Amino acid sequence: MKIGILGGTFDPIHNGHLLIAQCALEQFSLDEIWFLPNGNPPHKHAVVTQEHLTHRIRMVELALDKYPMFQICLYEAQIECHSYSNLTMKHLQNSYPENEFFFIIGADSLFSLEKWYQFEDLLQRCTFIAAIRDQKDGTAVANQIEYLHTMYNARIQPLDSPLVEVSSSTIREAVCVDKSICDLVPDEVATYIKTNELYKNNHL
Repeated sequence: MKIGILGGTFDPIHNGHLLIAQCALEQFSLDEIWFLPNGNPPHKHAVVTQEHLTHRIRMVELALDKYPMFQICLYEAQIECHSYSNLTMKHLQNSYPENEFFFIIGADSLFSLEKWYQFEDLLQRCTFIAAIRDQKDGTAVANQIEYLHTMYNARIQPLDSPLVEVSSSTIREAVCVDKSICDLVPDEVATYIKTNELYKNNHL
């Protein structure tokens, strides 16, 4: 099977995440997309509580419920150490050797890949799918893809996806000031956030 891996804090998951996943599924004829909530990512400095993690996982589960080709993978959420992408992909490849994995990232991440932990090993492990959200940056992204291919023999494919002006941080801010988020997240996620009074006063 061809599996797309889409990682993130998903704090909360939103329609932009789902749109990128759907575009990747269709454009690259993937069989499934696995959403990978981070448990303890090295680039985040805030303390991750179990309650925080539980809420994030539940929102991902609710968001994916209507999509049979979308699954949740809890590997990074369940390990206690920092969740480095290369170690995660190594684990997934060892656990599911029959699958071919595609690592989905935002195109902006291509410019910081060389700072990632064991990035050269990661680049050899799988094909990257880089979501280009703004076509005006297409030339810079194409140049970076060519550079990474030339330097590291990286396999990177651009993904054309509609520009969606939404981020998890703007959603949290909107909730904090009682603005509607119904157009930004699935209805089930909006209801969950409201029911559990998440993100009020900037706290989960």
